[in-house]
Amino acid sequence: MALITGIHHVTALAGNPQKNIDFYAGILGLRLVKKTVNFDAPEVYHFYYGNETGQPGSILTFFPYGDIIKGRHGKGMLNTTSFSVAASSIEYWENRLKKFNITYKQPQERFDEVFIYFEDEDGLGLELVFNDKDKRQGFSYGNIPAENSIKGFYNVEIWEEGYERTAAVLTQQLDHTLIAEKGNRFRFAATNSPGNYVDILCAPDSLKGLGGNGTVHHIAFATANKQTQEEARIKIAQRMLNPTPILDRQYFTSIYFREPGGVLFEVATEEPGFMIDENKQHLGESLKLPSWYEKHRAVIEEAVTPVTLNPQNFK
Repeated sequence: MALITGIHHVTALAGNPQKNIDFYAGILGLRLVKKTVNFDAPEVYHFYYGNETGQPGSILTFFPYGDIIKGRHGKGMLNTTSFSVAASSIEYWENRLKKFNITYKQPQERFDEVFIYFEDEDGLGLELVFNDKDKRQGFSYGNIPAENSIKGFYNVEIWEEGYERTAAVLTQQLDHTLIAEKGNRFRFAATNSPGNYVDILCAPDSLKGLGGNGTVHHIAFATANKQTQEEARIKIAQRMLNPTPILDRQYFTSIYFREPGGVLFEVATEEPGFMIDENKQHLGESLKLPSWYEKHRAVIEEAVTPVTLNPQNFK
């Protein structure tokens, strides 16, 4: 049995927290499934966006640090996170991006898919991939018609000096298989379906990426539970990649390690999920803190900037 089932989430660094919510919940229509804090820096929010319940393969999360140095896309980084939408939605999304003055590149083709590239307020690389392969239900606050709503991730794109060492970790430690290649692009998946594709782009001539505002901090791969996570950790350690101990992230447990090309990888459990402290109807509405920070709630609420969720303003 495979220990890794696909992508769990992608976490990025952002600037202004309100602009982040307006962009992802408002313009893109993703559900804010959890509003909490960075467990390693509780004065900073941690926003989770995804589908209705925040299923693995749909979750894009942010640490909105405010005024931090801008990062740079480049090799040794995950530079593009792609969302899956219906093939019939191209015209709708082109019009929507224009309406909100978001610059985008004209539709392009890759493998058997059509995609549009654009960036968020902070410069994070994003795509919409138009396809008929994704059977997942999209989410909408009502600001986007259901048939045009985002279903979750489609793929992520990592730039590397060369693909071989990273590919070896994906295939030998993380249960991925090479499913497509063209030119300098190699596509891997643990589960061959939208939401789980990991593209490695050989980009030896690009500058080395720099972490900061508008860049991805890490990508997490999904595993069923703590038992499969521990088995995966042993496999990773056998490759001398020095994984961390298992850490409690409230909605999942995590281990982290850096792959040979420099990208921070995580393995996160699918259990227990985002409904352990809010029901489905009210996900993302309240500031949720883990038990060990609850006694500091007043101080934390004073430290973070008040934000509002108003997706109806972005119809």
